[in-house]
Amino acid sequence: MIARMLSVTDRRPGWLVAGLMVLSMTGCQSLGKSHQAKRIPQYGVIDPNQPRELHKVPFPPYVIEPPDELDIAIKPPLPDGNPSTCVVGSDGFIDLGFAGDVFVAGLTLAEAEERIAQHLDALPAPENGRHKEHYQASVRLSNNQSKFYYVLGAVANPGRFRSTGNETVLDAIVQAGLRSHSLPEKAYLVRPHPAGGHDQILKIDWFGIRDRGDTLTNYQILSGDRLIVPGTRPPGLLGSLLGQ
Repeated sequence: MIARMLSVTDRRPGWLVAGLMVLSMTGCQSLGKSHQAKRIPQYGVIDPNQPRELHKVPFPPYVIEPPDELDIAIKPPLPDGNPSTCVVGSDGFIDLGFAGDVFVAGLTLAEAEERIAQHLDALPAPENGRHKEHYQASVRLSNNQSKFYYVLGAVANPGRFRSTGNETVLDAIVQAGLRSHSLPEKAYLVRPHPAGGHDQILKIDWFGIRDRGDTLTNYQILSGDRLIVPGTRPPGLLGSLLGQ
């Protein structure tokens, strides 16, 4: 009888045996991921006073930093013509051509307008004897190149993303993309703070955001925020081939 059973087993197709082995290994990997996930703590606290989806707040006045691009208009026009777009250099200055350089880093757009007008008013009067007019400057942000937030950890595309003031935790996670070993249910948001200040770590209820439309922890992303998505160990070669 035993010999007959062994004979039947030996006649099983090779693909069936291989399939059973793959299913067994897949189950083991799933159990391993679940065990690893339980060992990863959930950091942060829920703060209902933070701006979030449906309760967003406007950003404070934009502060110019290198290498922002600015559109500048000047009245009356400069003798050699007005610059159209200026890039803030790493030294914080913009180049106004023959009118010289003006330091604008750390200023709001309104403060930059005043600084440029003051700089132009201080220039020598034209040699043709014409009356020198009071200058006015208009500064608009052409391209935000200095305000970013960061998504780190077990995501498909970790790195920095441009902050426009409208992003939420959900936007950030969708943009960075999840992987098979990502644990968004353990994600948390870290806000930068001055040296010596209290840490600000915000807990994220991923299942509430995704499955129930709960906006309590779908925080508005602020410039400089770090969104951390923990994960288990990446899958091995077989797991990768199986799309895990």
